[in-house]
Amino acid sequence: DQDGMLVLSTGADFVLLLLLLVAVWRRPRTQRDGAHQSSHTATTWLLTAYFVVLFLQRIAGLNILFWFTFAAFFLPLAIVLTQRGVNFVLRPGSDDAGRPTIPAVTIAVIDRGVRMILILAAAYFLARVWGLNMQSMRDSDTTTNLILRGLINVMVIALAADFGWSIIKALIERKLGIETPHAVIDDEEVPTLDPQQARLRTLLPIIQNILLAVIVVMAVLMMLASMGIEIGPLIAGAGVVGVAVGFGAQTIVKDVISGVFFLLDDAFRVGEYITSGRYVGTVESFSLRSVKLRHHRGPLFTIPFGELGAVQNQSRDWVTDKFNITVGYNTDIDFARKLIKRIGLELAEDPEFKHWVLSPIKMQGVQEFGEYGIVLRVKVTTRPGGAFSMKRKFYVRLRQVFKEQGIELPFPTVHVEGLQNSHGAENAPVEAKPELKMAVAQSHTNRRRKKASTTE
Repeated sequence: DQDGMLVLSTGADFVLLLLLLVAVWRRPRTQRDGAHQSSHTATTWLLTAYFVVLFLQRIAGLNILFWFTFAAFFLPLAIVLTQRGVNFVLRPGSDDAGRPTIPAVTIAVIDRGVRMILILAAAYFLARVWGLNMQSMRDSDTTTNLILRGLINVMVIALAADFGWSIIKALIERKLGIETPHAVIDDEEVPTLDPQQARLRTLLPIIQNILLAVIVVMAVLMMLASMGIEIGPLIAGAGVVGVAVGFGAQTIVKDVISGVFFLLDDAFRVGEYITSGRYVGTVESFSLRSVKLRHHRGPLFTIPFGELGAVQNQSRDWVTDKFNITVGYNTDIDFARKLIKRIGLELAEDPEFKHWVLSPIKMQGVQEFGEYGIVLRVKVTTRPGGAFSMKRKFYVRLRQVFKEQGIELPFPTVHVEGLQNSHGAENAPVEAKPELKMAVAQSHTNRRRKKASTTE
């Protein structure tokens, strides 16, 4: 009879409740720290309260409230599990290197498509449980039906906007996820982007943010229009508010507009090394208002575009580095020129530097007659980033070759006359102390660096 079926159904629901509570209280813990312990306990009690409330609604006969409460928990859970299942099946892991990859756009379409199906199916089921008649709701213009139609339109617009944004995001991430070629400098791998890739990596994040803002604004306006709200006055009011905000936040507006012109002028790209005023570093990322520079010593600068000013880009096309070498006054200059040229050609053919060299190391001529030697001017033209390690190797090879050929690299010496030595002899040369030698040598070095910097 009916009472027996009710008792049997209640007993089955109670047994199911006990099984769910046992599963909740005995679920494994992944970590043992205090914060996770508190979170685990709170989640356990919340799930217990949820299932108890669900059971009470069931036995009380509150079917509509029961199914809405049921969907409020299990619909998001189904969406999360579906997303993880799609990623697990369609996205190869690290152990599946030989497995063919599925385009990210296809994965996004499947993921968002399944999500839309789940949400629409749940909405249709809840509408049927509530007893809504779709035909009458469409034909009737009562207040309740207008509100329900507006809510359905809002849901459809939100799902369509999410679907479109997911496809756009997948396309952009596919472009950004292209593997970057690397070159070896000083035993370290350094990314070497071609101009088109660098340009894409610079502009795509900005375009992504702009498209997201456009989609959100359009979706909100369409939602308001679908609910019967006039959006014309809202747009006019937003324009007035925008003008007021523009006057009140002129610095922000200046930063944004300056950033737009920097990007249009292609002044710098992600991965390039730039100098602007007192800021120096590698461009890491952009926003609509600022740029992030990573200094070679580690600090990260966040600089508004309006404060950049003139930008010196040291990563475009080619770099010419000029430096000095000092040889003794008795050195054959032509012979030294040939040795330097030979070393430059050797380094230009070295596989480690061949990719970087545009013009090999060569001697330009005599820079000046120094205080203790002849200063020779040497220059090299390379791709950006290639001169530093090659100069280090050049100095090592130059020292070896000069030593083999009997060419001495001069260094400052100090002789002090007019002092009395330990035997009482006056006006005899006395060797200076090591501390004095080091001080004089440092003074000569600083003076030489200053002269070299002024001739750059």
